[in-house]
Amino acid sequence: MTNTKTALVTGASRGIGRAIAEALAKEGYQLILTCNQSYEDLRKFAQNLEQDYSVSCHAVRTDMGNPAQVEALFSEITDLDVLINNAGISHVGLLHEMTVEEWRRVMSVNLDSCFYTCKYSVPLMLKKHAGRILNISSVWGNAGASMEVAYSASKGGINSFTKALAKELAPSNIQVNAIACGVIDTAMNACFSEEDMEALISEIPADRLGRPEEVAALVCQLLEAPTYLTGQIITMDGGFL
Repeated sequence: MTNTKTALVTGASRGIGRAIAEALAKEGYQLILTCNQSYEDLRKFAQNLEQDYSVSCHAVRTDMGNPAQVEALFSEITDLDVLINNAGISHVGLLHEMTVEEWRRVMSVNLDSCFYTCKYSVPLMLKKHAGRILNISSVWGNAGASMEVAYSASKGGINSFTKALAKELAPSNIQVNAIACGVIDTAMNACFSEEDMEALISEIPADRLGRPEEVAALVCQLLEAPTYLTGQIITMDGGFL
């Protein structure tokens, strides 16, 4: 399939972001992929995508919670059709034991990054009077999770950010939506014991974890959805909440 559109996927070196990147490559998107910690893995992954799908794929080491680095990233981007805000980190622990630095880090990577990327993406999309922004959120942004207050707050912020920005950009034919993921089988869950995961799965009506590829498939569907679909937080959690 030939596709001349360009997509930026943040946090693309593993998990959901990696699956989204490959799904978009299959659809023929030209890709810009970012990560902060696993750049060599991302660079090799980008090369493989270029070889397998005959698309342009540019890997960039970027701390999405650092405004200067995001500005530098966008200084090299002149055209953009799709923005996937996927970069994120978690923090599990009691709120009163969390340091200010830990709180700020979760907020900067998960929530502030959406502001930074949209600040620079929107003008590029306005020039075309078209664009799609998809934010990867969490069911904990809807319901909150004990021991994950900062993470929940950051994802709740993303949900409100999504709804507000969608209203702002709807007259310009730019759609903004979010996917509130349930428990997806990624490395982010490595902090939980096997016993904890078994207990969690027993609470999910689908009786399993979600797969990154399933989130990626939904992303592709939303990018082709009618333009009247905007400002929505679409939950994908196996019936969990």
